[in-house]
Amino acid sequence: MSKKTVVVGMSGGVDSSVAALLLKEQGYNVIGLFMNNWEEEDENGCCTSVDDFDDVRRVCDKIGIPYYSVNFAKEYMDRVFKYFLEEYEKGRTPNPDVLCNREIKFGPFKKYAEELGADFIATGHYCGIKHENGLHYLMKAADKNKDQTYFLNQLSQSQLDGVMFPLSDLKKPEIRRIAEQNGLSTAEKKDSTGICFIGERNFKKFLMNYIPAKEGDIKTYDGRTLGRHSGLMYYTIGQRRGLDIGGQAGDAGRWFVTEKDMENNVLYVAHGDEDRLYSKGLILSECNWIPNRPKADKFDCFAKFRYRQDEQAVTVEILSDGIKVTFKERQRAITVGQYAVFYDEEKCLGGGVIEKVIF
Repeated sequence: MSKKTVVVGMSGGVDSSVAALLLKEQGYNVIGLFMNNWEEEDENGCCTSVDDFDDVRRVCDKIGIPYYSVNFAKEYMDRVFKYFLEEYEKGRTPNPDVLCNREIKFGPFKKYAEELGADFIATGHYCGIKHENGLHYLMKAADKNKDQTYFLNQLSQSQLDGVMFPLSDLKKPEIRRIAEQNGLSTAEKKDSTGICFIGERNFKKFLMNYIPAKEGDIKTYDGRTLGRHSGLMYYTIGQRRGLDIGGQAGDAGRWFVTEKDMENNVLYVAHGDEDRLYSKGLILSECNWIPNRPKADKFDCFAKFRYRQDEQAVTVEILSDGIKVTFKERQRAITVGQYAVFYDEEKCLGGGVIEKVIF
């Protein structure tokens, strides 16, 4: 009986390195595949993805598996980055990592892997998956601090078909220990941060390369003008740092962003009482359900409105023109453009883009 082939998405990090190693040890025919999705040179004229691919090469040579590189820079630009810029121009705060998973990693990447002869594809995501009776369930990871189901909430059933997540039962210290014990060069490599495939950088400076900034007033709700903002796209609801308005005479407490008035190009701020930041619900125009739409039109579950957040108790109502989510406890700084992602005790139930906040 011939071995099953698994193509592993290799990023040059420790997680995908150990995912490939574990699958090789389990007897699969493993192929490493590196994606170059962002083409940019550093100050020395070198492509910034070269170092990551060198790490992939070293790991695959150590494990003893073949590896390839594929360029999806055009697809990333067309399917992810253009949307990212359009959302910021509208004053919204998008999450490109969620879109990248749907449009690249489990889209063109999966198709390319199948062309290489893959029976399965695998990644180093911290999550689990269960395949039962033709349905595919996205399960929470054992490491609750690293669980990445939030970023996978937009995957369809066809995209989850034939997918493996080898790290589902492992925690980060165990993964680093496995990498070190097996002599993998990525054992001590820092986790990547920042925007998916673009990385960590001065975000304001980065955006200015693509979207012209439009300055405007920073105002309070009683009509005072406290200063000037450098462009509404650079600010998020609840933000305190970088407002450059300092202490105003007679005002106690730090200022924070409460509203972005796109029509009049005004940034509204408040201080002290944070009541304006708290809301009682939100609206989604649509939701990607995993594995399928719930039978009940109204039900209780849990939700996250940003990645680094504990699950919150909510009531979900599926209406004819969208999905209404009511919070059991009011939530702070819910942001239009981000994702509301639903959970039960074990599974990610799907999610959608926040279109409106209910105060």
